[in-house]
Amino acid sequence: MMKKIFINISLLLTLVITFSSCKKKLADEFNNPELSTKPSIPNFFTAMLNNDRVRPAYWNLRTYLLLQPAVYSQTAAFDNASGVYQQNDGYTGNYWTDFYYASGNGSGVMALYRSIEKTYNGLSAADQATQKVFLEAAKVVLYDQTSKMVDAWGDIPFSQAGNLETNSAIKDAAFDDAKSIYTTCISGLDEAATFFGASTTASTASFKKQDILLQGSLDMWRRYANSIRLRMLMRMSFFDETTAKTAVNAMLSNSSAYPLIDGGSVANYSPASSDVLLQPLTTNQNTPLNAFTEGSSFYAPDYMLNTAMLPANDPRIPVVFDKFGKTVNNVFVPNATYKAMPITFTSDQQSNNYTSYSIVDSATFLNNLKLPGIVITAPEVNFLKAEALERWGSSSAAETAYNTAVSQSVAFYYYLNNLGGGKVTAPDAPTLAAFLNNANVAYAGTTDEKLAKIWVQKWVHFGVLQSDEAWSEYRRTKFPQLTFVTQTQNGYQLPPTRLVYPSIETAYNSHYSGAVQAKDTRTTKIFWDVK
Repeated sequence: MMKKIFINISLLLTLVITFSSCKKKLADEFNNPELSTKPSIPNFFTAMLNNDRVRPAYWNLRTYLLLQPAVYSQTAAFDNASGVYQQNDGYTGNYWTDFYYASGNGSGVMALYRSIEKTYNGLSAADQATQKVFLEAAKVVLYDQTSKMVDAWGDIPFSQAGNLETNSAIKDAAFDDAKSIYTTCISGLDEAATFFGASTTASTASFKKQDILLQGSLDMWRRYANSIRLRMLMRMSFFDETTAKTAVNAMLSNSSAYPLIDGGSVANYSPASSDVLLQPLTTNQNTPLNAFTEGSSFYAPDYMLNTAMLPANDPRIPVVFDKFGKTVNNVFVPNATYKAMPITFTSDQQSNNYTSYSIVDSATFLNNLKLPGIVITAPEVNFLKAEALERWGSSSAAETAYNTAVSQSVAFYYYLNNLGGGKVTAPDAPTLAAFLNNANVAYAGTTDEKLAKIWVQKWVHFGVLQSDEAWSEYRRTKFPQLTFVTQTQNGYQLPPTRLVYPSIETAYNSHYSGAVQAKDTRTTKIFWDVK
């Protein structure tokens, strides 16, 4: 149905990608665990980081982010068809297995962590001392990725998962309670951050070489652990406010003990050095182009552009979207203004009117060979700080954190655009100040109004590349106040509040029946979803 759109778009944009003839493989720079006959913690660790479920790789975008969370959070456009809210069992099953098993498009985070854990436990005390840095860093990655699994499904196999790697036995793993997993992860992240803060030795040469995420920086690993812990505490803060408030206030009142990925001042913020980003290992990785065009995700989402950004004269618009247009007498005529198609358009209306509306930017997204995987950024952390300070601390301090977050988000998207060869000039200080003072953005009003602005701006920042986080925050906060067209397919009229377990798990895990199966509905809420 959308085929003619894809053909016309390709002609209008002339999106031609030239790949470098110089291919630099991972094995050229890092030890390859698949080529080693001896278990190696450093090798397992690099394989754990080399995760296509973190990078904006074609498969993850096309089959997971754009097809599920981006639709449910409206951070990307989609074909308004009757089955649009129906989960694709095969694709979510693939995401599920990519977390548990070291094969496919993910890195098998759980399997590789268990391999690291088992190998570590078999070392001498002296060798454990030199390898502990790998174990603690791997733990941070495991807990980060585990939190995403919990946020999507709720209860998951966790404490017993990885029997094949741990005990060389195939055994069904029981489902752990989502709340208990959160507790374990939050505590473990604190322990890991403490380890990195207390370490008096410099990062080893081996750790620096194998660490393709943070290049062996113990300070950045400490900040990463603290920041994911802050994210998880704030996510559960409406469910258990007392616990979250106590822990978060302790973190924010002592930045020396709990350094964060906050980028420092706006002037000193540099995404390349401040954020946790998984940079491409090659210059010939697949671009997201096909992922966007194959799934009707090419267009600007309605609420984001029309309601959140245009009324505020948002300086991110030129690097997030393109005005688009149509060809008249073999000449491309761009649209005069930015404008997104209404979310209420039917599939036919989308097909017949698409050239009149904006699309996502080519340099920033579609053809960007250097687009990194986003783990966590300073803007997100400062939005989290702003919410915590507004709810439990100083509103003036919250305003500072909020303005910092918004300003950093602008810088972040210009950074992505620049990586993709974009030539858009970043906004000057007066333009940025005017944006922060715009009535739609300015930190003013009641506490509820201020919190709403924090949550909406954070949702804009997440955008399509972090649509999983956008969906989680939308369910937690109920902002932005989105309109979803009720569809006709029975049982799938509206988006779900969680993903149902994929058949690849329910068909083979004997622990699924009973209490877990009873909760396995698309309207069951994750434990922190209480607003």
